[in-house]
Amino acid sequence: MTTKLENLETAVKTVLGERILELKNALGEITIVVSASEYLDAMLALRDHPDTHFEELLDLCGVDYSAYGDGVWEGARYAAVSHLLSIKNNWRLRVRVFAPDDEMPVVPSLIDVWNAANWYEREAFDLFGILFDGHNDLRRILTDYGFIGHPFRKDFPVSGYVEMRYDADQKRVVYQPVTIEPRENVPRIIREEHYGMK
Repeated sequence: MTTKLENLETAVKTVLGERILELKNALGEITIVVSASEYLDAMLALRDHPDTHFEELLDLCGVDYSAYGDGVWEGARYAAVSHLLSIKNNWRLRVRVFAPDDEMPVVPSLIDVWNAANWYEREAFDLFGILFDGHNDLRRILTDYGFIGHPFRKDFPVSGYVEMRYDADQKRVVYQPVTIEPRENVPRIIREEHYGMK
């Protein structure tokens, strides 16, 4: 007797075939990787094919893999990860697409496939700098319009580059360089010789 995950895996392989670069069945979920060039067609097929019928995009987020696995990651740095739901078949699928260029990460937009992609893609752009080709309103959604950089990138400083404060003399908010001194907290470890032993 086949399990629900095995049925999903078979259906996804049937619908996408060679477009799947990698498929993992782990921790009760199936994750597939598709190339940026096949991404839009693969997502349309997953939505429209009756064997998969993923009618809902639950989430889309950006990921910076530069420090993944303690910095031993070899491959593209940025990815967009989507979580799909088929209400009809009662199953979920995770789809990962890597941007081929780390300097200018661009992947196709899913806004014409699922309307829900709009704000998710804006968030991934704002926080990671991933550009979504075909998105008609790609602008910052969480940070200020004058914000410099993308705060969820692994190389972005924890304290940022600028800070804002209200200037009573000018009666407005002003930006200035960060005044916080960078420091590294090193935890103190106290070990007792016979801790936990009786």
